[in-house]
Amino acid sequence: GLWVHSGVGIIGGAPKSAKSWLALEMGVAVASATPCLGRFPVEKAGSVLLYAAEDAPSIVRSRLEGLASHRGLKLEALPIQVITAESLRLDVEEDQNRLKRTVEALRPALLILDPFVRLHHIDENSAGEVSRILAYLRSLQRAFDLAVALVHHARKNGSATSPGQSLRGSTDFHAWGDTNLYMHRRGTDLILTIEHRCAPAPDPLVLQLCNQDPEAVHLKSLDHPSEI
Repeated sequence: GLWVHSGVGIIGGAPKSAKSWLALEMGVAVASATPCLGRFPVEKAGSVLLYAAEDAPSIVRSRLEGLASHRGLKLEALPIQVITAESLRLDVEEDQNRLKRTVEALRPALLILDPFVRLHHIDENSAGEVSRILAYLRSLQRAFDLAVALVHHARKNGSATSPGQSLRGSTDFHAWGDTNLYMHRRGTDLILTIEHRCAPAPDPLVLQLCNQDPEAVHLKSLDHPSEI
């Protein structure tokens, strides 16, 4: 119900809407074969490959450890690989080839790239430039049967009725995804909207970032759906 099997898609939202937390939650769920957000079973568990361009490795590790600890697991036991290269440019052929070789060697079930704005030097409003990068990611998905989750920012004054139209840059982002997840804040609530290309989507959900235990910070889904 959360992500199409081996699909590509966007995790989108405004800054500080917990997009990266959701991406990491998905990663730990896939690597540990435990339900994502405590409610979505993982049908294809496996290793995870992650590149977090905006966070220091120590922060990424701390967050992953907390998500694993919440599940009663040790991060060291999970097949999660973090790319620590100083940069990864999806618009550069050499970097594309390096990433492809890494995916070929590790064969992850899920590739997480966070966020798109740090992975290129193109004009995000140019459909041609954006589509070339998205086509490259689609080629990885098809060649290696993996899911690809691309974290991307939304415009601050985006559409209130269509989250996909709120994504920054070309409309190709919205059209590309087999599944797109959109996060936004409504007061103190985090609202998750799920969109599938070829399957019904569940109702929007209210999420909460639980940080009572600083060593087991995690996202969870509340029992009631969002009334939006």
